[in-house]
Amino acid sequence: MGRITVRRPVLRLSTEGARTRRPDTLAVEEPLEIRVGGRPLTITMRTPGDDFDLVAGFLAAEGIIAGPGDLAAMRYCADTAEQNVLEAVLAPGVAPPGAELTRAFTTTSACGVCGKSSIEALRDDRPYEVAADPLELTPELLASLPERLRAAQRVFDRTGGLHAAGLFDGAGELLALREDVGRHNAVDKVVGHALRQGLLPLAGHVLMVSGRASFELTQKAMQAGVPVLAAVSAPSSLAVDLAADAGMTLVGFLRGASMNVYTGAHRITI
Repeated sequence: MGRITVRRPVLRLSTEGARTRRPDTLAVEEPLEIRVGGRPLTITMRTPGDDFDLVAGFLAAEGIIAGPGDLAAMRYCADTAEQNVLEAVLAPGVAPPGAELTRAFTTTSACGVCGKSSIEALRDDRPYEVAADPLELTPELLASLPERLRAAQRVFDRTGGLHAAGLFDGAGELLALREDVGRHNAVDKVVGHALRQGLLPLAGHVLMVSGRASFELTQKAMQAGVPVLAAVSAPSSLAVDLAADAGMTLVGFLRGASMNVYTGAHRITI
């Protein structure tokens, strides 16, 4: 697994008095500095791997790029041995991030909403409208997605310490899956993969996440044109507000045969 996992010694104890020393497999967490046009933009803590997808998805979530043609190149900086600095070169004519966005990232991790303060501020930044997306799904299809996502999580099987995001089509086919210690990074990696393949907007698709549905994940899905966001855990109040405002379908507590549909219930056919 390379730099994705490492082995560390662990003392395993039980309440019955058993003591066992053995190596354990852990998910790697390392910083990634993102530079745009030679200038540092932000630093995010991530699991190494699919870094180009991560950066592309992050830049898309922030409205800096909208498609693969907006990126002239991406490369690791030669002055770092661990490949923890990645530079994105914007295509001619693409405006670089403003100084106010760079300042906003200086004291925060890469969450995708660092420069946004409210739903109102996000309205003007939407590159795609999802409210009219005609996608319809059955409860049975939605209920099958968590197991399909879980079955594809190779690194989670070894570590138990990674979040996952999966992109499904309207028939429930898994198109892309990414894992990371940060749930927002996993989503950025999926969206970045789709952007680099020229698939944005992701009309007619479902984004499935292994944890909760937070505001930043809902915002990232909205920015990618995803009409349905599904999560195995709870959404936040602001995530529900944003999904309702955008016309997205937001499903939470998707476990077993049950689920809660918080917004966009018209897309769930019964």
